[in-house]
Amino acid sequence: MEQAFLAAWAAAREEAQSLGVRMRPMAPGEAMTAAHRILSGRRLSDGFQVLARMGRLELSLEALAVRKEFTPLFSDEEANEALARLLEAGWQFKAQ
Repeated sequence: MEQAFLAAWAAAREEAQSLGVRMRPMAPGEAMTAAHRILSGRRLSDGFQVLARMGRLELSLEALAVRKEFTPLFSDEEANEALARLLEAGWQFKAQ
């Protein structure tokens, strides 16, 4: 499951970069640690505000963290923080 999440996050970051969203470089071995750190703190994920303005929050770490198949990877606090950020930005959930 962790590998699937990391692959999905890498793909989302790549697509965001192709749209002109700037992303900080991240070593592959540090991605899961970085995801936990971002969702445990107050700092938004890279490009979150730009993705929100573009209507592409589905490419954010926060959106991936609340996907049903990935929620077991995160604590309740991390998932709640991701959800709060998305809702605050006006994200509309789509039925899957």
